[in-house]
Amino acid sequence: MGLFSKIKLGLQKTRNSIASGVTSIINSFTKIDEELFEELEEMLVMSDIGVNTATEICDMLRKKIKEQGITDPTVIKNLMKEIIAEMLGEDEGLSLNTQPSVILVIGVNGVGKTTTIGKLSSILKSQGKNVVLGAADTFRAAAIDQLGVWAERSGVQMVKSVEGTDPASVVFDTIASAKSKGADVIICDTAGRLHNKKNLMDELAKINRVIGRELPDASVETLLVLDAATGQNAVNQAREFKNVTNITGIVLTKLDGTAKGGIIIPIKNELNIPVKFVGVGEGIDDLQPFSANEFVNGIFDEA
Repeated sequence: MGLFSKIKLGLQKTRNSIASGVTSIINSFTKIDEELFEELEEMLVMSDIGVNTATEICDMLRKKIKEQGITDPTVIKNLMKEIIAEMLGEDEGLSLNTQPSVILVIGVNGVGKTTTIGKLSSILKSQGKNVVLGAADTFRAAAIDQLGVWAERSGVQMVKSVEGTDPASVVFDTIASAKSKGADVIICDTAGRLHNKKNLMDELAKINRVIGRELPDASVETLLVLDAATGQNAVNQAREFKNVTNITGIVLTKLDGTAKGGIIIPIKNELNIPVKFVGVGEGIDDLQPFSANEFVNGIFDEA
């Protein structure tokens, strides 16, 4: 199955929510009026696009319709596709320009963080990169064990310590190991307790200081993993994490199991954080680079 087919299939529930909603509203109107805009806005809010972004989409829609003198409601769907594509902007891949480069993976427990690291390791290894994992979520023994399973499955090396070890020291050891092996990419797991706990944020700051000291010129990606099924709560998590650390990208997991994939739009529009990968299945090859064009087509093209 090709990339587009996987993303389109993964967006089936979101498409049923958004595209079907837009089509139903458009088909119930013979002219474009304020009542139509109000129904569209309400539908977008109910599809987890959020009040602010839904309002902005409808305001831009009004402007385009007025500028172009459009009177036919059936044109609205294509205009919405254009507006959302503009909001999402250009696709942004990983920036891994140094040897080694570092990917720090953050997120609360249960979002699919460990699975994401395993799948990402597999992707990078398939590109010929030498990858070393750092098991720096030392507060759960299960997290270390789970990451070990994925390291073995992906065929990459992992540096670990015992439960309760200082996470920053594990990152330090991982960097030392990567340097000695000439690794291309270091991927570090982190603790996933609630994002509003000060000690968790202090740990992230300490880890970042270690990376900055040991690899001062390295490319560093900080990827926040979010569960698409949590809807607006995922947007709130992104907002909280952004307040305390520099997030370079989002990985949105479990997209195939939810109708709430529309949260990609406010994450980019309101927080200006690019979505870099989406999870569209359980398989090791089901983590896909995000494409704004394929996303927009995937949620609006009903066929």
